[in-house]
Amino acid sequence: MSQRTVMCVKLQKELPALESPPIPGPLGKKVYEQVSAQAWKLFEEHFIMVTNENRLDLMDESTNQIFFDQIDQFLFQNTAKPPEGYVPVQKSE
Repeated sequence: MSQRTVMCVKLQKELPALESPPIPGPLGKKVYEQVSAQAWKLFEEHFIMVTNENRLDLMDESTNQIFFDQIDQFLFQNTAKPPEGYVPVQKSE
């Protein structure tokens, strides 16, 4: 794990940072500088759910825009919502 920490914009506390930008370009740099490794993991889980629920084709170019929009909404705006009709899996005890 990284020795570097960031004041995580998503979780609002100082946490271990990502080892490197998770994606290329300016958005990847912004995530690297402002998002903790823990928050990025939460985003990955969120995007897997969005991908599965919306049956997104990861080879389709339009999915890239959804991915970038979800990064912004989930990590920076805190406005990301589950897909319409999504019902979380109930964990058995």
